Amino acid sequence: MSELNPALVPLSLYIHMPWCVRKCPYCDFNSHAVPDGKLSLDLEQEYLQALVEDFKTQVGFAQGREIHSVFIGGGTPSLISAKGYQWLFAQLRVLIPFEAGCEITLEANPGTVEHDPFAGYLAAGINRLSIGVQSFNTEHLKKLGRIHSNDDAISAIGLAKEAGFERINVDLMHGLPEQTLAQALLDLKLAVENGATHVSWYQLTIEPNTVFFRTQPVLPADEVLEDIQEQGEVYLKAQGFINYEVSAWRKEKPSAHNLNYWQFGDYLAIGAGAHGKVTQPDGVYRYQKTRLPKDYLAKVPAEHVQYRRIGLDEMPFEFMMNALRLNNGVEAKLYAERTGQSLETLDPLLKSLRERQLMEADANVLSCTAQGHIFLNSVLEEFL
Repeated sequence: MSELNPALVPLSLYIHMPWCVRKCPYCDFNSHAVPDGKLSLDLEQEYLQALVEDFKTQVGFAQGREIHSVFIGGGTPSLISAKGYQWLFAQLRVLIPFEAGCEITLEANPGTVEHDPFAGYLAAGINRLSIGVQSFNTEHLKKLGRIHSNDDAISAIGLAKEAGFERINVDLMHGLPEQTLAQALLDLKLAVENGATHVSWYQLTIEPNTVFFRTQPVLPADEVLEDIQEQGEVYLKAQGFINYEVSAWRKEKPSAHNLNYWQFGDYLAIGAGAHGKVTQPDGVYRYQKTRLPKDYLAKVPAEHVQYRRIGLDEMPFEFMMNALRLNNGVEAKLYAERTGQSLETLDPLLKSLRERQLMEADANVLSCTAQGHIFLNSVLEEFL
């Protein structure tokens, strides 16, 4: 393995806000119900200060780089006030500067008891919203444990546009309990017609350690799921959306933050349960923070991190697991730049996948064919 140059790898930042009004039955993210559905000002300030202290411990990972993009996920990050974010960004920028025009995305859920109007978040420096709609069907929302209605979802998108947000992602799930093809297509239509510039559209999966795993809902038959996927793609393409990643569709520029993930870029991580990845000259490391907010707040930052160096034998899968999700793949030169390994070590496997028409023949690109994307999980397994 050759020495790595972190300067060649973009550096993003993930911020985790762990609280929600209510835990959804399908959710396996690190989220925790907050008493009375609203954070106290004291708890907000305590957590924001902890984020800054956490960030201070990671300044050395920057290696001279600026922050390329910021994503604030959860939980429900819009339970934190706009003033709180303005203060937080000011503290973080002193420690590591943000690039000019840095994309800053905030996840927001319609219908929550949130702190401020969307205009406040825009003024605080947030320039992209990801609204967790999941469905515009109120009955489906009830089954998913969501606290908003169809009207709330439509209103949230409209209010975001009125506030001045030009980049609005709408998160939608399909394959919902007892969902029909017509209902799934209507969800897409309502997202598009109400102004989504980007759609994250993915099938509901039942994850362990969720209510749905313990009490299995009735999901649509496989034939219905296939029809939803096929006709949904046809509709989005007809509306001018580009499918640039497995579940990501855009009418505007791609999400810079997610693109950095998929291109095996680096990302610092602050907050309870947050995951990070950093490149150092001697290797690539992943790390994770302690999950429970009370533990995160109780410990000094250096005590709640678990680091793990990605092994040389793991690197091919780790890289391809991200890169091959992109419909156009990545430049082949990125493999050596971001793993420290020569791509030549994978020549026999790449040759086999290309001969089977599962990967594109162009040696300058690492990308699946249309057939390869259909069998993406099987393709990835070959890199294990």
